[in-house]
Amino acid sequence: MGEAFYADAQVYDLLFPGGGPAVDFYRAHADRQGGRVLELGCGTGGKLIPIAADGHPCVGLDNSAQMLAEAARKAHGQGVAVEWVQGDMRAFDLGRTFDLVTIPANSLLHLHEAQDLVRCLRSARDHLAPGGRVVFDIFSPSVHLLAGADGMRRARESLTFTDPVRGTVRVEVAETYDARDQVTRGTWHLSTDAEPDFAVVPLEIRSIFPQELLLLLELGGLRLLDRFGDWSGGPFTAQSQLQLCICEAA
Repeated sequence: MGEAFYADAQVYDLLFPGGGPAVDFYRAHADRQGGRVLELGCGTGGKLIPIAADGHPCVGLDNSAQMLAEAARKAHGQGVAVEWVQGDMRAFDLGRTFDLVTIPANSLLHLHEAQDLVRCLRSARDHLAPGGRVVFDIFSPSVHLLAGADGMRRARESLTFTDPVRGTVRVEVAETYDARDQVTRGTWHLSTDAEPDFAVVPLEIRSIFPQELLLLLELGGLRLLDRFGDWSGGPFTAQSQLQLCICEAA
């Protein structure tokens, strides 16, 4: 998402409360891998704080000062130690290596240019300790859904949430798909009965198709070990909505 969406980290957490099978998967993988964990695009720490609470030394990197401030507040409130770093996931140097580098929650898809994706993957590879892994999840594009992005404003009932100050907040989204750039360009409208459109923010998300992903990984110096189609570790198929990838340095 763009900077406008990240400007209110608490609303972001209400809109995307996290938890569930994604957190369980990343925690389990951190336990299996052991050692130090780096998360790129860590946001407000919804996945990294539980991993740190399990006893792993953790570093979270994000470009948004607002999101990092909320992550630090949450970690402190839970008595969990995490190092938070503001930085660009395309180009960073932390001066150390990690046993696990994660890029969860479609964070890669905020990078629209192929060269930026490759730079990010190379930076992740360069921070791997021997035997380390890079793990990330992105959605698997549906041509049917992309074709249906016609610019019409539609309600997202599943994203309705309760704000402690504003009350019930409804979400409507208008999206178009740019086939040349492989980017879905959306505008998110957040409203209450008393405050229609109290927030109108952009969301632009790239699509990475399954065969394209293999080439990006190769250019990024990574080798795909496994690609799952769901959080339970089921196989990746033509019907999968998720690409959950486990990689090593090539």
